[in-house]
Amino acid sequence: MSNPDRPTDAATSSQRKPHTHSRRDLFAAAAGSAIGLTALGCAPAPEARAADNAPKRDPFRYGLNTGTIRGHKLPLDQQIDVAMKTGYDGIEPWLGDMAKYAESGGSLKDLAKKCADGGFEVYSAIGFAQWIVDDDAKRAAGLESAKRDMDLVKQLGGTHLAAPPAGANKGPKIDLWVVAERYRALLEIGHDIGVIPEVEVWGFSTNLTTLAESTFVAIAAGHPDAVVLPDVYHLFKGGSPAEGLKLLGRNAVRAMHVNDYPKLDRDKASDADRVYPGDGVAPLDYIFTTLAANGVGCYLSLEMFNRDYWAQPVEQVTKTGLAKSKAAVAKALGL
Repeated sequence: MSNPDRPTDAATSSQRKPHTHSRRDLFAAAAGSAIGLTALGCAPAPEARAADNAPKRDPFRYGLNTGTIRGHKLPLDQQIDVAMKTGYDGIEPWLGDMAKYAESGGSLKDLAKKCADGGFEVYSAIGFAQWIVDDDAKRAAGLESAKRDMDLVKQLGGTHLAAPPAGANKGPKIDLWVVAERYRALLEIGHDIGVIPEVEVWGFSTNLTTLAESTFVAIAAGHPDAVVLPDVYHLFKGGSPAEGLKLLGRNAVRAMHVNDYPKLDRDKASDADRVYPGDGVAPLDYIFTTLAANGVGCYLSLEMFNRDYWAQPVEQVTKTGLAKSKAAVAKALGL
């Protein structure tokens, strides 16, 4: 990846006025901004064009989204310990666990040092601030909540934060240009703090249902920090063709939630149906080869909510999840 880890240099003054842009302004800004989405049809990154006889390597990093072990009810420091011990490169904790740890007297900065000393990364985090909603008062409160969340992420040494359509997953469909302007406002807050919000695909939601919608919002926001957060299960749940991933370049994706699902009807699928990568019918071969060909060496963040796994020893779940994730990538890329 082309160093998506840190926010880019400060935006120009014309870029830093999120609430005053017309749709034409947003589109023009998007067209000229380095937001991390490759131009359609652009060539793969140089490393993806290596000679056929060059040694193949795994381009991805592997992370644990702590929703995978949510049922084990471990405090944040123990979640980090388990992920480090079982071989992950980083972790994607939930804001509720981070806040609870800090409120109980734990030091997020001390945990950040522990992670840094161990070469272990807090590559993203999961929050539910209502930045997208139509109600002005709720949206203002949501942006304040996002600021608090970002501060916690920053203390833990993190750089990115999921931005799902929380609060707008039911009800009316919001105009995507309006969503783009609201996402831009969130990006501006994150830019000042040093944490990048990732516009997340939620397949079960009324808004940001598909990869196409989330990608449109990221482009139309016209901000250099914009990125998307796809999810294998949510692509399926929302009806997003995996082929859409071909249009995402190396700076477009910081992390992708990985999992699998059994053969079932989309309408009946739920989060609890997620299984280990390779144990279902998701088009993982296509997904991983496409990301690799585009030079997207993102974090593959294992996220499942399987109650059967929660009943098993936590290290068994994390070890199995990592092994199966790596095996699925190896199969796809012929490693």
